[in-house]
Amino acid sequence: MCLLLGAAGVGKTLLVKRLQNILPRRAGGGSGRRGVPPVGPAGSLTAAQLSALDGTGDLGDPPPTRPTVGTNLTDIVIQKKISVRELGGCMSPIWPSYYGNCHALLFVLDASDPTQLSASCVQLLGLLSAEQLAEASVLILFNKTDLPCYMSVEEMKSLMRLPDIIARAKQNITTAEISARVGTGLAGVLRWLRDTHRTSR
Repeated sequence: MCLLLGAAGVGKTLLVKRLQNILPRRAGGGSGRRGVPPVGPAGSLTAAQLSALDGTGDLGDPPPTRPTVGTNLTDIVIQKKISVRELGGCMSPIWPSYYGNCHALLFVLDASDPTQLSASCVQLLGLLSAEQLAEASVLILFNKTDLPCYMSVEEMKSLMRLPDIIARAKQNITTAEISARVGTGLAGVLRWLRDTHRTSR
């Protein structure tokens, strides 16, 4: 099980919809991008196709989303099925109830709104200190990089002392800059999910 967590409004719902919808767009053949190999058996994404994706554009208009009040469970097939459970940001007090059987964690921050950094940092520290998540692999996603901001992502990482947090954490932590709206970086997220799923088996 992979958990998708983050404060309210950081783009978790759009992210999981984009990740899931990458497959159907290319399963139809004619709608895929030139040079991208065909989708594998049962609509799964092959290793060759992952390598060919550049993760930018060609996704169409963003699908409509609404704030997640409870939880959403989504299956993403990347050679094998991976279940991603999104928990609403307003549910953070009861996030620990879902830590059991979690082997991977996607934590999303809003790179266009530095005023949320302190609250997101507190949430992240709480997750990394949880015993049930001590062996989970963690991917920290700076979302909305397509929007203007008066601070760079590197400045945000420095402000929240992310290098120090990563150095002291028990978990294997990776960071990435993405835009769920336009598709930037989503191929990297899929690769991380695939590789993490392999090592957890």
